[in-house]
Amino acid sequence: MSEMIATARRVLTIEAEALQALAARLDSTFEQAVELMLNCSGRVVISGMGKSGLVCQKIAATMASTGTPAFFLHPAEGIHGDLGMLMKGDVVIAVSNSGETEEVTRILPVIKRMGLPLITMSGNPRSTLARAGDVFLDISVKEEACPLGLAPTASTTATLAMGDALAVALLVRRGFREEDFALFHPGGALGKRLLLRVEDLMHSGDALPLVGEATPLREALFEITSKKLGITGVRNERGELVGVFSDGDLRRSMEQGFDLLNRPVGELMNRQPKRIVRTQLAAKAVQTMEQYSITSLFVFEAEESYIPVGIIHLHDLLKAGVV
Repeated sequence: MSEMIATARRVLTIEAEALQALAARLDSTFEQAVELMLNCSGRVVISGMGKSGLVCQKIAATMASTGTPAFFLHPAEGIHGDLGMLMKGDVVIAVSNSGETEEVTRILPVIKRMGLPLITMSGNPRSTLARAGDVFLDISVKEEACPLGLAPTASTTATLAMGDALAVALLVRRGFREEDFALFHPGGALGKRLLLRVEDLMHSGDALPLVGEATPLREALFEITSKKLGITGVRNERGELVGVFSDGDLRRSMEQGFDLLNRPVGELMNRQPKRIVRTQLAAKAVQTMEQYSITSLFVFEAEESYIPVGIIHLHDLLKAGVV
């Protein structure tokens, strides 16, 4: 085994052992921290310096995306005016591995004066920061993975993991759902699957291909061609959808071997069109198309309605990134 692989394995082993020790150390103080954040009427404000500060930014981002309003406050900027971001109802999480970081300890009196609940995270239970907290979370590690014992490695991993544990515990206690997550990630694939609805993507009005049952096939084919969806709906005198006729139906009809163009499309149509309601998720349309190996669905106002209000095509779903 090369020296590089051996070094890498040592780093990963040390950090894995640090996380196992952290998990074993969890107690009721963790629950107290979660309850403080659940009951706060403001935001969770997370502050740390240096490498801890970088980890704090990630923790704040994770909380914000999982239902807990949170932001990062740089402690050095805080003592030069940014403490004005704090407001009644906030909960503060202050992080320092040593527990003695000057920029962090200097903001503690202001937090106390404002009467804000303070959760502290440190690797030193006897530090200034640890003693100042209403709730203290011990993130100490046996050793850093850096062979010099200088670069924060296992300690920052433990800090990040504790932040993730808090965020996920809050997520579970809030009953946060996939749909809620998607609301905060509208640009991602999950957001598109869980937020886009059929009505957002369907063709309607003049773009909706429709003919009557008595329409000659030649005219129905013109409707299919002009609307460029490869299909037309067939409706009765009341405007209700009673069938569909697609490119595939044309190929199957031609196998009958006699003149078709003057026959009413109602005699050749598929009488079991698949349907979907306009308010359903676009992802449901994908699922239905996959189930029946089709590329289009006619859209209705409600389950009990038979008058089509739109049509959605697989290409629309692909273009929107739902598929």
